Amino acid sequence: MNHCMFDGLGAMEFVNSWAEMARGATELTVPPFLDRSVLRARNPPVISNPHHEFEEIADVSEMAALYGGQELVYRSFCFDPDRLERVRGLALADGDLERCTTFEALSGLVWRARTRALGLAPEQQTKLLFAVDGRRRFVPPLPKGYFGNGIVLTNALATAGDLLSAPVSRAAGKVQEAVRMVTDEYMRSAVDYFEATRARPSLASTLLITTWSRLAFNGADFGWGEPTMSGPVTLPEKEVILFLAHGKERKSINVLLGLPASAMDTFQELMDEI
Repeated sequence: MNHCMFDGLGAMEFVNSWAEMARGATELTVPPFLDRSVLRARNPPVISNPHHEFEEIADVSEMAALYGGQELVYRSFCFDPDRLERVRGLALADGDLERCTTFEALSGLVWRARTRALGLAPEQQTKLLFAVDGRRRFVPPLPKGYFGNGIVLTNALATAGDLLSAPVSRAAGKVQEAVRMVTDEYMRSAVDYFEATRARPSLASTLLITTWSRLAFNGADFGWGEPTMSGPVTLPEKEVILFLAHGKERKSINVLLGLPASAMDTFQELMDEI
């Protein structure tokens, strides 16, 4: 399955529908909606918002040399409900944020920790990318079962110095702002931007967080029971961190990432403090 066909929710619905048919179902619980023209670009394209997700960032910290000179080490860090609540507590501790979601707090934490672990120069611009499900944010909302990419990449920018000189609330607040800016007009502007430029998001000095914590692949029963585990074979790029639901009740989150060996040691120490 290729991402150009559909996003994570579309992939989940495809696998679950496949499983339903394997069990003998004659009708699907969520029939696919195949008309992708509902997300076609406007004519002419109207680029009404800045789209920093496509911008190149100068590598003033020489990260290419670090990644090229060390073995890439992959690890998984489990955040159970108690630990996730501590992360939210860190994001709310100084009162700058009235509220924040678990995703916003955890994303801010790992963005900040990865920045420190990589030893980025204070003036190094960093970018956080993550996908927001646009299905209910479009006006009108996308039809149920929309078979395609109903997500849009949003972004947050900060220098390494800005992230590391402030508490976790600074990073979590930037994640929160990135979520809020995803409106119907922002998403249609992104579609038009891509139509006009055919650009690909730049991953230079970037962290891309992808979350599977709400994708119910664990329910795909092909007739011999539910899977004991679901997840990716590997991470697609060195800039990617994956949030994966963990445990029978799926209330814990595994954070999967790869870093140069020396950076991973530092990241491990930072996670051990939580």
